[in-house]
Amino acid sequence: MSDTDTPAGPPDDPRPQPPPAPDPSECCGDGCAPCIYDTYDEAVAYYRSALAAWKARHPEA
Repeated sequence: MSDTDTPAGPPDDPRPQPPPAPDPSECCGDGCAPCIYDTYDEAVAYYRSALAAWKARHPEA
């Protein structure tokens, strides 16, 4: 472990931010695969996982 790292994680470890929700006008309504909402759901799942890992590194938050 370097001098700048701590057991809680590296010093530059910002809290993950949720993905922006798609604007309803971004969906064409044609049942695309993947739909913009499918992609958004995947991004939300990734965000939740990243947030859980971040909270484990930052229990004080």
